[in-house]
Formats: sequence, structure tokens, C-alpha cells
Amino acid sequence: MTEEQTSTEQTATAQSEQAQPESTQPESAQPQSEQSESTQSEAEATEAPKKPRARKQSTAKKTRTVELTLTVTGTADGEWQADLMHAGKRIVQGLPVAAAAVSKAAAELHQDISDTIESVLNEARQQHEAKLAELEAEVERVRKALSELEG
Repeated sequence: MTEEQTSTEQTATAQSEQAQPESTQPESAQPQSEQSESTQSEAEATEAPKKPRARKQSTAKKTRTVELTLTVTGTADGEWQADLMHAGKRIVQGLPVAAAAVSKAAAELHQDISDTIESVLNEARQQHEAKLAELEAEVERVRKALSELEG
């Protein structure tokens, strides 16, 4: 080959490469930012169903509420009992409780609760004192009747 032929072939080859660079250029020759974005979005799309993104743990203190229902009932005779329910399930039923314990617990909870329970307890005390007075009077009558029989 002559020099002219060689240079003509080189020129023709160079022109054909310049004419077809976009059509024959591989995808890897895309600008790097577009390629990395498309690769990242494809990677996220395939990884998202497999592995959810881990949440950052909060440093805030979480409060957990517990609902307990304590029912304290008393009779006019001063007998008290307690029922306890947790999440709709009865834990304790009819547990006997001393009146002094009810009074002390009420005082610890709140003044309004304490006042109400103290009024109920005072009423029960008055009833018991009245009954005691009646019984003491009856005991005195029985003693007099006994002394008359002996004497």
C-alpha cells in the first residue's frame, strides 16, 4: 500500500467513527451522574422489598400505660373488700380489707378521695358506736337480772 492509500483509509475510518459515536456508544459511556442515579434507583427498588430501612432508635423515654381497676366496697357494718381488674380480666375478687388500710390508702391517693372515704368511715364508726352502746345497755340489764336472781 502506498502512503496515500493508508492516509485515505485512516481518514475514512476516523470520519466513520465520528459519524456513528452516539449510535454505537455503549450505555457505560453515559455521563456518570445519570448512570449512578439509575443504578442507585434500580438497586433501591430491588432491595426495598427484601430489607426495610432500619429506623433510628429514639432517645426519648417511652411511657407505657397500664390500666388497673381497683374497686373498694364497704358495707354499713364497716366490712371492706377489694376487687382488682387488669385488661378486662379479674385478678382479685372479694379480698377482705381492713378499714384502717382503706383510710390510709385513700389519704395517700388524694385529698378529695380521702375526704369522701373518711365520711363513709365516720358514718360506719357512728353506727358501730350506737350498736356498742345498745349492747352495753343490754349487758347491764342482764347483770341486774342475774344479781336479783342471786340475791
